[in-house]
Amino acid sequence: MALSVARHRRPATSETDRDSSPDPYSKERKEGRREGEGEGEGRRMGWVLPMIFLGMLRHMSATSNILHDCDEVFNYWEPLHYLLYKSGFQTWEYSSEFALRSYLYIFIHALAAGPASLIFSEEKVQVFYSVRLFLGLISTITETILVIALSRRYGKRLGYYSLAMLCLTSGCFFASTSFLPSTFSMYAVTLSSALFLLEKYAFAVAIAAAGVILGWPFSILVVLPVTVYSLIRGPFKKVFLSGLLTSLSLLAFSVLADYHCYGRWTSSVFNLLKYNVLGGGESHLYGTEGLLFYLRNGFNNFNFCFILALLFVGILPIARKKYAPDLLIVISPVYIWLAFMSLQAHKEERFLYPIYPLICVAATAVIDSFPDFFRDKYAVEDGILVKIAKGLRPLFLGLILCASHSRTFSIINGYSAPMQIYKHLEHHEDAGTGSILCVGSEWHRYPSSFFIPSYVSEVRWVDDGFRGLLPFPFNATLGGTTAAPPYFNNKNKASEEQFLRDIKACTLFVELNLKRPHPARGTDLTKWETLAALPFLDRELSPATYRSFFIPYKWQEKNVFGLYKLLRQLPSSD
Repeated sequence: MALSVARHRRPATSETDRDSSPDPYSKERKEGRREGEGEGEGRRMGWVLPMIFLGMLRHMSATSNILHDCDEVFNYWEPLHYLLYKSGFQTWEYSSEFALRSYLYIFIHALAAGPASLIFSEEKVQVFYSVRLFLGLISTITETILVIALSRRYGKRLGYYSLAMLCLTSGCFFASTSFLPSTFSMYAVTLSSALFLLEKYAFAVAIAAAGVILGWPFSILVVLPVTVYSLIRGPFKKVFLSGLLTSLSLLAFSVLADYHCYGRWTSSVFNLLKYNVLGGGESHLYGTEGLLFYLRNGFNNFNFCFILALLFVGILPIARKKYAPDLLIVISPVYIWLAFMSLQAHKEERFLYPIYPLICVAATAVIDSFPDFFRDKYAVEDGILVKIAKGLRPLFLGLILCASHSRTFSIINGYSAPMQIYKHLEHHEDAGTGSILCVGSEWHRYPSSFFIPSYVSEVRWVDDGFRGLLPFPFNATLGGTTAAPPYFNNKNKASEEQFLRDIKACTLFVELNLKRPHPARGTDLTKWETLAALPFLDRELSPATYRSFFIPYKWQEKNVFGLYKLLRQLPSSD
């Protein structure tokens, strides 16, 4: 038999011997890799290393990440702040008339925020970061399980490469600690995919259902392939009941939470689906983008990793025995979701969060398959091209990780000024109890009421030209979370009551001073004094390459910066 002879190239090989030679991607060899006996495997990847590295990077994300989206602040941080401190901003989606947002999702995060608020008392900023650390912990656990599943199924190399990508790509770094339903769905997709690879089909479907109900209902498209194949492969009845019971249980809890907060029987899950799918949805009112938006965004957040991920289908003719069908099933949502979301008029960066870890997995699978492009299936020894391809794997990985670090550094250092400026408020209590903090055009970078100290009695918006509907404070007189205030509408039409008309009532003011023809308020030194100012990257005037990626010695030289300011109004001389 071919397996019993010495391993060297022979002058001639019969068809019988050729058919009996070991196929590195055969079912038997796959089983061997699952037991840690694959090529170059040795012992299995342990749990400690991924937990340590992911934990460190998620801690860094929790403590240094910026707030990328005003929806994160006003639709999630503010309701959480209201539940804890009975103050905060309310959006029209939280009016009981519309009830589009789930309070059960907020309650889950209150599990971390509640004890933190008792521990830190009036230090609300510490409560904010405690919730972020909680999010980072969930991300660490789910991604560690995914890395372990990949290593057990496809070898430690793929596990380590995926670990590096998950740790350092900008997209995963930023999304992992964002307080958003799409991030929660990302956790669920990650864990569900891992459980599918570990052949825990009932658990995979249950987690997928939790991501859809608790997180983002539209992410059902992302978990659909894993769910369908889990039903096919697992004991159908067990897998089906697992998903059904999880869905019904969480829907029931969601309805109860909504009833408690909205004051009427309603389901935010169905309300959201109805608004966006069954008619009445007008998300285009909040901005539209072209078909290529997500391709550009994907490259910004993952650079060459994104390109390689899109090429995964292209390598299947070569590596199909290694990756098909299981890894293809796990990665297929990347293509499904990109196609579906690109066809929608309203586009947001956060909408891609559910597939971020899958992008990393797809790219690492392509990198791991480089030698397969040049390997001769009839040869035992690797040729020179195969050896070169093996050497290119760490080089490509290193290039991606360096570009990712460059992107992360640029974003954090270019746009972290708003959060830092609001932290300066705690050093200016001499402004006096009952101070009013005013914000004009920078309302969308408001970092949440967790950054507002107790001596500030109100945060008010000042009319700087915005004509959409702005959030209002939760109104306890009208019923708090149960209220349906008349000034809210679902047409994004500004309310006459949303602005403070008398700017002289402002004690403090936050503004961004850019190099524009119209003068900023802070330039009038007879009315305002600057309490704090930090550089802020001017996106419009900075070259795209230099603002998107940190290039040593060029980032500060080529980019243009404005000043993010905290101002105090001087006493009137009248």
